[in-house]
Amino acid sequence: MNWENIAGQENLKKLLQDSITENRVSHAQLFIGKEGYGTMPLVLAYAKEILKRENEHAASKVEHLNHLDLHFSFPVFTDNRNSLSKNKFEEFREMILDFPYASFDDWTAVLESENKQFFISADEIDEQNQKFALKSFEGGTKILVVWRADKMNVAASNKFLKFLEEPPAKTIILLTAESSDDILPTILSRTQLIDVPRISDEDLEVFLKNKFNVSDEKGKEIVHQSQGNLNDAVKFLSSQDKNPEFEKLFVQWVRDAFMVKKKPEFLKNIIIWAKEIAGWNREKQKNFLNYASEIFRLALLQNYQSEELVYKKIDANGFNWSGFSKFISGANIISILDEINTADLHLTRNGNPKIVWTDLGIKLSRYIHKNS
Repeated sequence: MNWENIAGQENLKKLLQDSITENRVSHAQLFIGKEGYGTMPLVLAYAKEILKRENEHAASKVEHLNHLDLHFSFPVFTDNRNSLSKNKFEEFREMILDFPYASFDDWTAVLESENKQFFISADEIDEQNQKFALKSFEGGTKILVVWRADKMNVAASNKFLKFLEEPPAKTIILLTAESSDDILPTILSRTQLIDVPRISDEDLEVFLKNKFNVSDEKGKEIVHQSQGNLNDAVKFLSSQDKNPEFEKLFVQWVRDAFMVKKKPEFLKNIIIWAKEIAGWNREKQKNFLNYASEIFRLALLQNYQSEELVYKKIDANGFNWSGFSKFISGANIISILDEINTADLHLTRNGNPKIVWTDLGIKLSRYIHKNS
């Protein structure tokens, strides 16, 4: 990964480059931010720069993730009583080389194991301890990249803490995490924290235009939806052909929710609707939740006469966008979005999708009639 291939984050790039030039690279650093903000691309570019300055031939090896002194740990599920990253490294390597902004959900989808428990185990930490006890292959720095360090279980965290406290000579540890909430405070206190902010709208729009030849109009729409997350932006871009399906099911949901108040028998339609969506893979379900959230926000803007901010409307299948928007107000928007976020959380934690979607569908019928 080259610095120039990273979307935005110019201040962080300079900060990291200067730390190398001025010989003040901390032995343990934690990059905190969503994968779509660029945590892994920044880590890879940083590792490449460190190793390249010791040996100019290291650059191409790092680019292909096959440098013998660059090691990776990442969450996996237990397979035949084994939970070591090395058993899934080729799949992980292929995913990161294809798209270094890949998310944890992308990783579970790659292994087609969305319903399994992914974690970094104590055995994995023991494995890395053994590797780093040996001399480096090229006689220089050894680097450990821990992707999604917040997925360490308690036993792994305690062992990793000892590794941090007494690291082997010439060792650099680079960790990534979406949040510091699930990381031991003692680990946090021994790492240099680097907050990776969302990508600015301007930088994201330029990246999409240069990389995917996105039009100005489409670029602004995707940038608005993705909120500085390149992973989300690419998914929005690639799922444009799915929008008619999303649109159809959203309209069906809203219409049934309106009817339930007068005709409770329409609950049956919502249950059928929920069953259909529950049959999708988890990534597609979460994409539909994002789509629904955005439509409700746009309807709120429409209702509050901010039409210049409404970049997209639903007008298919005779749907009355203006009439629908009048029902979305300050009285119910927070409740609606909270329920969507809760559904997203339950799906992330492997909740039963049929129950999640049925519950969400029924709750909308309650909130949508709540007037200001």
